[in-house]
Amino acid sequence: MRHGKKNNHLGRTASHRKAMLSNMATSLILHKRISTTLAKAKELKKFVEPLVTRAKEDSTHNRRIAFSYLKSKDAIKALFGEVIEKVGTRPGGYTRIIKTGFRLGDNAEMCIIELVDFNELMLKDAKPAKKTTRRSRRATTGKAADAPASTSAPVAEAKTEAPSAPEASAESENEEK
Repeated sequence: MRHGKKNNHLGRTASHRKAMLSNMATSLILHKRISTTLAKAKELKKFVEPLVTRAKEDSTHNRRIAFSYLKSKDAIKALFGEVIEKVGTRPGGYTRIIKTGFRLGDNAEMCIIELVDFNELMLKDAKPAKKTTRRSRRATTGKAADAPASTSAPVAEAKTEAPSAPEASAESENEEK
């Protein structure tokens, strides 16, 4: 029975699984997005998110612990540098899994796992949604009745103050006759 066993062994030995997750985490940190199977992505999420949380506090101790998991100096520099600059203010949820369909060879469910604040397409879609405001029906009916009167008044005043060029030339020709 597998009561209380949380991790997916992914059909690998412990050493192979540890090495695979370390390599995938390094690739994710360096490239910001990787494509893999859904089962591996879910395990990778549990592997990477504590490392990003630990990287919020830049100390020698935290760098050494992260290095013991990642085993790559370039990944440590990227994690404690550019990754933390973007996701450092988040309380959690640093990765996103997007399902992409099924693999042709073995019909495995594929997905893309990415760091959240590095996808510019998602960030552009999220910003306009924040700008919309909610208005009640009563307020829109009251404003709609006032709007045409207020917009038409300045136009009428502008016409009475200064005639346009064609009208002015026509009036001057009439005066000359």
